[in-house]
Amino acid sequence: MVYDERTGMTVLDEDDCWSLLESADVVRIAMAVAGDVELFPINTVVDNRTLVFRTAEGTKLAATAISGRVTVEADGKDRGGSEAWSVVLKGDAELLESFPEIYQAEELPLFPWHSGHKGRWVRIRPREVQGRRFTTREQRPPT
Repeated sequence: MVYDERTGMTVLDEDDCWSLLESADVVRIAMAVAGDVELFPINTVVDNRTLVFRTAEGTKLAATAISGRVTVEADGKDRGGSEAWSVVLKGDAELLESFPEIYQAEELPLFPWHSGHKGRWVRIRPREVQGRRFTTREQRPPT
């Protein structure tokens, strides 16, 4: 970790970024869809320095098949503390299609939030992972 005096933030190393991604309850994935950029909340699991998520037929699956270039962002705040963090991962998403890949993914501790069928698995292989940690300001009501 390196403190950036210019911004007042600590630049996280890659190990710290992966640790925080493992702890994230919700991440957001941005992908190009039909000439626009869409943003979706997803739940993920870290697997050997990749991110895996489940999806159903639809926009995320189509965008993965067409482009595969994605950006994932996760952030959080330390419980009871005054520090927050943000991690951004840029990478390539690929649909898992071989039986060995799918069987391996099915063993991961990843469960959909809702009861709809999410039978397709996607793995994001990172090209770049960056993170920052910073002290939050005390919130005061306007006077």
